[in-house]
Amino acid sequence: MYLTDAKIKAAKPRDKAYKLSDGDGLTLLIQPNGSKWWRYRYRYNGKEKMLSVGTYPDVTLKSARLLRVVFRDLLKQGIDPSQHRKQQKYVAMAAAENSFESVARQWWEHWRHARTERHAAYTLRRLEADVFPTIGDKQISSITAMDLLATIKKIESRGATDIAKRALSTCGQIFRYAVGHGLAERNPAADIKPADVLKPSQKTNYARLDHKDLPELLRRIDQYDGHPLTRFALKLIALTFVRTAELIGARWEEIDIESRQWRIPAERMKMRAPHIVPLADQAIEVLQDIRKLRADDILLFPSERRNGKTMSNNTLLYALYRMGYHSRMTGHGFRGIASTILHEQGYAHEHIELQLAHSPRDEVSASYNHALHLEPRARMMNDWASYLDRVKNGR
Repeated sequence: MYLTDAKIKAAKPRDKAYKLSDGDGLTLLIQPNGSKWWRYRYRYNGKEKMLSVGTYPDVTLKSARLLRVVFRDLLKQGIDPSQHRKQQKYVAMAAAENSFESVARQWWEHWRHARTERHAAYTLRRLEADVFPTIGDKQISSITAMDLLATIKKIESRGATDIAKRALSTCGQIFRYAVGHGLAERNPAADIKPADVLKPSQKTNYARLDHKDLPELLRRIDQYDGHPLTRFALKLIALTFVRTAELIGARWEEIDIESRQWRIPAERMKMRAPHIVPLADQAIEVLQDIRKLRADDILLFPSERRNGKTMSNNTLLYALYRMGYHSRMTGHGFRGIASTILHEQGYAHEHIELQLAHSPRDEVSASYNHALHLEPRARMMNDWASYLDRVKNGR
């Protein structure tokens, strides 16, 4: 008698396990605890063997019978169903280990140590949001240029052209890593040039004022009635024109009042090389004002929540909004203003670029360039602070 669902459901557990047969080697083993296990018994090379097929009702009667047909076909081809299943599991496991997502995460672990924590985390988030959902489970060696193209076009379709370009660049780095570790034979990203497949994007510069509006901005900063630490942060960024992230992450251990230098370590710099900011008298005065607030013994600009974190990137931006500069000025804008005015005043382009930490850095030159031309740069920073005082006071 063949099994039916009704008969299986009616089967009750006994003190000892017992079997119900469906014929042709397929049986259902009823355990004393009530679980019901499918078994397939067969002979291979003259030996009787047994293969577990799963439990009922997860594996239905219909599914168990279909598996029996598959196993019988394998036996007709001279293939042991048990060995075949082990091989399939190995292939699936190998495919998972060499999936694009798995290799990408290996690459990220290798790559992230030379980047800031924030940048590394952002790159991984973008992969998880934009790339893994489409090609993450594909074996990396099987991914084609068309697979990549479909992925980046999907990103572009929501209007994120710049993110699509960065995704393609990141994928290219992952494939180079895979090729270098013998996990893929070639890099399909090399076949795709962004300009050929993506719409051109309009480059948007950071909002910044014209230099003629700078005096009024400096006066408004002096009169800012928000948190004093925010006012001092705006003063210091105007005097040093560092990047916003470099400013808010400043630590007291980086400040050397005696040598009149702010030494920013490589791990906090975008270019991943140490950077020296010469401090003018006006910058020293701002630092002393910050110290008087006794806001934090480690961070110059701690979060108001006192949670060990720095103030938000948006703190300076919102302060500028409050002063009437919405969409007209950002923290980054101080860098552009300083660069323009210092070039107009005849300071050496090389000195300005070094002070902006724009200069290309490589592993050999990084530790050399950050201290290059310190004396003329210090004079330039003193002159810059004096210039800000003059224009602020209408002279």
